[in-house]
Amino acid sequence: MALYPVILCGGGGTRLWPASRPSRPKQFLPMSGNRSLFQDAVARVESLVEDGGSIVVVGGVSHRQLILDQLAELDIEAQILLEPEARDSAPAMAAAASWILAQDPKGVAAFIASDHHIPDHDSFQDAVREATAAAAEGRIVTLGVRPDEPSSAYGYIRPAGEGLAAVDAFIEKPDRGSAADYIKAGYLWNTGNFMVAADVLLKQLSIYAPGVCAAVKASLPEPDGRRVHVLGPAFNGAPKISIDYAVMEKTALASVLPVDFVWSDMGAWDAIAASGEGDVGLHIFEDADGCLARAPDGVMVAALGVRNLAIVVEDDAVLVSDLSRAQDVRRVVERVKTSSPRHLDFDRPAPERLGAGARRFADWLRLRSLPLWSTVGLQEGAGFAEALSLDGRRLALPSRSLVQARQIYVYCQAARLGWTGPWRRAVWAGLDALSKRFTREDGAMRALAAPDGTPLDETTRLYDQSFLMLALAAAREAGYEGEELERQATAVRDGILAGALPNGGFKEAGAQPYQANAQMHLLEAAMAWEALSEDPEWGALVDRIVALALTRFIDPTSGMLREFYDAAWNPAPGKDGSLVEPGHQFEWAWLLARHALNRRAPDVLKVAQRLYASGKLGVSQRSGVAQDALNDDGTLRSGRARLWPQTEWLKAALLLADQARDGERTALIADAEQALRALWLYLTPDGLWRDKRLPAGGFVDEAAPASSFYHIMAAFDQLTAIAGAPGFESLSGLDLS
Repeated sequence: MALYPVILCGGGGTRLWPASRPSRPKQFLPMSGNRSLFQDAVARVESLVEDGGSIVVVGGVSHRQLILDQLAELDIEAQILLEPEARDSAPAMAAAASWILAQDPKGVAAFIASDHHIPDHDSFQDAVREATAAAAEGRIVTLGVRPDEPSSAYGYIRPAGEGLAAVDAFIEKPDRGSAADYIKAGYLWNTGNFMVAADVLLKQLSIYAPGVCAAVKASLPEPDGRRVHVLGPAFNGAPKISIDYAVMEKTALASVLPVDFVWSDMGAWDAIAASGEGDVGLHIFEDADGCLARAPDGVMVAALGVRNLAIVVEDDAVLVSDLSRAQDVRRVVERVKTSSPRHLDFDRPAPERLGAGARRFADWLRLRSLPLWSTVGLQEGAGFAEALSLDGRRLALPSRSLVQARQIYVYCQAARLGWTGPWRRAVWAGLDALSKRFTREDGAMRALAAPDGTPLDETTRLYDQSFLMLALAAAREAGYEGEELERQATAVRDGILAGALPNGGFKEAGAQPYQANAQMHLLEAAMAWEALSEDPEWGALVDRIVALALTRFIDPTSGMLREFYDAAWNPAPGKDGSLVEPGHQFEWAWLLARHALNRRAPDVLKVAQRLYASGKLGVSQRSGVAQDALNDDGTLRSGRARLWPQTEWLKAALLLADQARDGERTALIADAEQALRALWLYLTPDGLWRDKRLPAGGFVDEAAPASSFYHIMAAFDQLTAIAGAPGFESLSGLDLS
């Protein structure tokens, strides 16, 4: 028999306003000590996992990132089931029980509230083990705490006998006088923690709440080994009902185990104060007894001549309450709902809509970024700068051929989109630098040159050659001499084809020769030339790379695309083979969606949609940015977030929205708005950008890399391409003129 502790993360903590809000409820706050209540609950049950069991967390989809981040801080893994909508405890428990049953027909669940305070972990664990033994025999066992005082904040249980006994009755929260009578009669506090075999719970639910079972069963995802699953939309149809009403008050299997450890549901500020660890921040109490003070960094709370107060300060709201009235804070919250609804959650400015954000983006490019990088960021003979310092100075750094190619693409696209600045001079300078500094005798492009033009790295990378071909295509589309540009691009292409692998694809130079990323940019270049040239070899190359992606790169079960492979195009061994980059899920989704349109291939569009969903797993619910890396089970590998994944998210959301049905289109447009807002976090007012956002917020202090401009311009280009389509009327007329 394996035990599966299930942490239930429901509950909004209304009585703990203003600290607890819907986007950051009490279970994810440090209410008694340095760890959050959720983290305390996870730590409390970790040692209970044995015999093949595992921790399961059930929470809201909007709290996904909070759950993942706080588990990562503990270095503890869990299976995470996310509810698209809160439906109370019975559906949440049914979802967890169903997942457990699919893994282990004899599995026993210990359903644990995420927001309780139980400082004596050992006694709690002993009680759970004793209750679990009874649960394995078919009972549904709850823990009942022996009260130490009358309380109207808790429900009560009347046991049928001493020790572990059947339940005679569940009692709703009484008035204080009735609570005193219940204590004399041996009643117990109802903790809401349950031990029950997964199959037993589901059988009882099928009898007493069949609607819960039906909705949950329809919402369960297919098992695929991922650590994070979002329950399907059918979950929203489950009756909104607690486990007490659904099962416990009806079943003949209910038992209660009396326990004596200290317990609190931390439901109101008096309970937080009673823990003795609820004060947060700086405070001075002068002749002030029995008070609780909580304030953010930089705020001092001073109290003089008062007694038994809760003083809770947030950036946008302050609560001062007599601790004896802590249960009535919900009445204050009801008034806030009417008089100032924005204070129910943390104040966020109204999000910028897509049309307004896109036009601000156009102004930033036209007036700030394009002029800056074509003047300060350009030097005759040397070409484009590798990077500019954040105070707008060119840095004397070795230059990559990749940067010259990407900047040529940027300024050719700018010209096509109506920019009237010195784009010809910029493009010519880039082409001249490529020719004189980077082109080898064999016509291929070397990787790196010193500031004075001395070759530093003769390596010819597939990645770099792909961007050379893309730049040449952009130049031709902007009006440069077509035949010579196509001749050069064709020569580069044919050199690549000469080295084609017999099992598909092309090797890259360096430590990871079998990688998806280089193939992706080769696909982008081939698609650009296919649209411009009558040479059928470009289309054949496109089809070849798409086939490799569909058959080898993209996992048919998870829909994810990994980064690195072995010579047979199987995932590379070890951590290399399990790396999933959300930005590349989006980038491939965008390319495959374009290919699906060009080839009228709906099956390819479905693959693109799954890739997009995989990319969304890497978007932080907390910061709203696409992060750098996941593992192939969907868990977070790196919470750092570079600029370029935001642009790829925006491109993919826009293009997929244009091909979606109305409801899906609306959701994808909202995604595009979020992606554009994420991108704005990186852009500076003077035409530069930050590249690497840290998990805790803030950015790595470094120069703005020129290579990011390609991603930025490609995102704007997609905005203009979609302008005027259904749902995108706000983008009509968008350009750089």
